[in-house]
Amino acid sequence: MRLSRLLCAMLLAAAPAAPALPQDARDAQRPLFPAEQEWLSEHNEARAAVGLPPLRWNHDLRRDAREWAENLAARRAFHHSPDLMREGQGENLWMGTRERYAPWQMIDGFLAERAAFRPGVFPDVSRTGRWSDVGHYTQIIWPETQEVGCATALNASHEVLVCRYWPAGNVMGYRLDPGRHLTRR
Repeated sequence: MRLSRLLCAMLLAAAPAAPALPQDARDAQRPLFPAEQEWLSEHNEARAAVGLPPLRWNHDLRRDAREWAENLAARRAFHHSPDLMREGQGENLWMGTRERYAPWQMIDGFLAERAAFRPGVFPDVSRTGRWSDVGHYTQIIWPETQEVGCATALNASHEVLVCRYWPAGNVMGYRLDPGRHLTRR
């Protein structure tokens, strides 16, 4: 099965942005681990390429991502967390063979969807006609998203990456044209 088919995207109903997530003061002072820095850099390079400001790393989002990644790895499952668990967070998922992929390669799996992206009113943002073919990429370049946190978990054969975003992107009815202001249709 192609890696892109292992990826899954989310769609949220239009909702007001949630308040900023609080970060534990100790976590906020902790330097990023190398994998965290790589995940953040990959996100921010993609955003810079389309004229968007960088995302900030959020340790609380990382904690939430880790909990879900561990849940998926333990159950050998691969699906999005329930909306009620996310509280306004967006979510990207990736799965691959255990310890075979560098952190940047995981994010590049999401960014490869850029080839099918076209500006438009969400969910009509894909050259293929299926928004799910670009949903990871659009979450990364969603103009209103400000923070990200990612984590992985392992089982005997797979590694699961979960990235959480605040506020969530992929909101129905919003025009997505990177580098321009996000507007409601």
